[in-house]
Amino acid sequence: MAIGVDVGTAQTTVAVADLVGRVVEREKFPTDTDVRATFRRVTSSVQRFIKIHRNIEGIGVCVPGLVDPETGTALFIPHFKWRNWPLASELRKATDLPVTVDNDANAAALAELWLGRPEIRDVRDFILVLVEEGLGTGIIFDGQVYQGVAGAAGEFGHMTIGKGAPVACAAGSEECWEAFASERATLARYKQRSGYEITFLQLLDKAFAQDEAAKEALLETAYYLGLGIANLTKGLSPEVVILAGDIARAWPVISGELRSTLAANTICSGLPLAPVFASTLGDDTRLMGALSLVLATRFASVVPA
Repeated sequence: MAIGVDVGTAQTTVAVADLVGRVVEREKFPTDTDVRATFRRVTSSVQRFIKIHRNIEGIGVCVPGLVDPETGTALFIPHFKWRNWPLASELRKATDLPVTVDNDANAAALAELWLGRPEIRDVRDFILVLVEEGLGTGIIFDGQVYQGVAGAAGEFGHMTIGKGAPVACAAGSEECWEAFASERATLARYKQRSGYEITFLQLLDKAFAQDEAAKEALLETAYYLGLGIANLTKGLSPEVVILAGDIARAWPVISGELRSTLAANTICSGLPLAPVFASTLGDDTRLMGALSLVLATRFASVVPA
């Protein structure tokens, strides 16, 4: 068994699963803005699962920010302004179990490698774009997460892509990809068109119900997602790009705009376009990522089938 912890900007999920990703029990609670309160709640939940379930191989934790992969320290969580949180060492002391911590987009990419659709599991080089309140990317090279120096690789959400975005990114910029293509950007576009504030899931429902303001907001976001993905494919030439997060539910609405933007921004017509797929892991993408951190550690020498 393995324990996965997904520390989200709004909600934290702790779950225990078997080593093929089948969740047998989970607990959800609001993420407290106080890092110590959040840690206490996570520790309490993990310790309860350890008492109930036997043969726990380890704990995987994903967080929405920059992580040092060597130490498991959460260097910076922009949403909460948390800095230098020694998460892995603290949780290891509290549970006496191995703990692996990584950025949520990296973990989600790992989940696609281990637990995703079969055509992705056979791919050794791909990029996952995780669209949520923010925007992050996980890069898989030769079947391994590419971390870069101090785990800072994949921060493409903060690459400059234009000016005058509908929102500022977590770092305060109105010029980066996140500010143009995140859930918050989409909701801001919808509010500009309709005058109403709604949740992202409500916006998706409205788009499928043929609400024009919701569809237009999603299509504009798809355009900027396409621009950013075009830049990634020019620089990294992946075999596949995967779009994850709740926006994957809107694939029937946005796929045409996203793909046409990619085609219009390729280097030349002679180069093949990397196919873009919507993730099939659904609401549990980040949680499956946290669990995959244990899988990758436990079976590091085994190539996923």
